[in-house]
Amino acid sequence: MSLLRSLLLLSLLTLAGCASADGKHWVELAGTRYQVELAQNDETRARGLMFRDQMDTGSGMLFIHDLEEPQAYWMKNTRIPLDILYFDSQRRLVSQQRDVPPCSAGDMCPPYPSFKPARYVLELNAGQAARLKLEDGAELTFGPGIPKAD
Repeated sequence: MSLLRSLLLLSLLTLAGCASADGKHWVELAGTRYQVELAQNDETRARGLMFRDQMDTGSGMLFIHDLEEPQAYWMKNTRIPLDILYFDSQRRLVSQQRDVPPCSAGDMCPPYPSFKPARYVLELNAGQAARLKLEDGAELTFGPGIPKAD
């Protein structure tokens, strides 16, 4: 019986791990919770939200960088307008680019920089930053399973 319980527990833990890897993470900003996909390596950060025709309300993508430094994002092959929110290692909003339009001009798409060093970047549907009345210093809260800066 203990072997059966052990196998059942292992199966449940495996399923929980798969759920986390499938974008079941959340962040909270200004009292609003967003389900987020994580972009934690060069490949997922480079692809970002390219080639998507929509993003569900209450969803976003959280980019996690190895270092806190100036960041610049662009909208190459991105089909939906976004708010790009930059946070430092303490998860405080340090810069924001609101209502960034889609861009299909390839390498001619302009960059949208942070104006201060950032470690985390949250992309949300355009208009969310205005709806939340975000100001620099707003704190981003991470749900379980999202790695925090050392």
